[in-house]
Amino acid sequence: MTILTRPDALAQDTAIRVVELRVRDLAAMIAYYSTGVGLDLISHEGPTAVLGRGTVPIMALRQEKDLPEFSRRDAGLYHTAILFDDKAGLAASLNNIARFAPRSFTGSADHLVSEAFYFDDPEGNGVELYVDRPREQWTRTAGGGVQMASLPLDPNAFVQENLTAEGLATPSLAGANIGHVHLQVGDIPTARQFYVDTLGFDVMAEYGSQALFVSAGGYHHHIGMNTWHSAGAGPGPRRSGSAR
Repeated sequence: MTILTRPDALAQDTAIRVVELRVRDLAAMIAYYSTGVGLDLISHEGPTAVLGRGTVPIMALRQEKDLPEFSRRDAGLYHTAILFDDKAGLAASLNNIARFAPRSFTGSADHLVSEAFYFDDPEGNGVELYVDRPREQWTRTAGGGVQMASLPLDPNAFVQENLTAEGLATPSLAGANIGHVHLQVGDIPTARQFYVDTLGFDVMAEYGSQALFVSAGGYHHHIGMNTWHSAGAGPGPRRSGSAR
């Protein structure tokens, strides 16, 4: 089914390919995303490392040692969301990161459209590891958006139910890519004007002055924005974790 809510909507196959993070401790961040999350280290040349699945990059880490520390009050990155092809792949990654960095876990939620697990990397950047439910199971709203929620989700039960022997042995073989990025912004109407009115994303869900979710092609969201910690923040500073 083709979903276009406006004649100037973005292409149906719009997607986020690679997220680049500025980091202070490149070695620690490579270890977290490779040994922990299970991404493959594709290349490491000087201050830049590229990670992904096989030869397909999804994340670049660029070292800048003089960066100020991450702050939840500033505008910028809230989390990078890695989307897995299936529950078995996600369960393998969760099991892996529980061994490597169990204290990095910050929460989990059933969002109706997806099942998601949240972490903070060694420099405080948010990380979401998730799997989508089939689109035919999503509840569409009258305006063409989707119904989302944050319901309880037991991470231990999820891993026990979905971890396979193959995933336990080789978690890095699971298919994954960047599903979306979530930003912390100073003002939702200003963000809406740019991402919706200027760039052409469709609004999929909106929660007053607190959060906005936009996408292309009817996806639940390619970009999320919130003011939960950053209301009133100005342009994001150059700091650890800032992305492009």
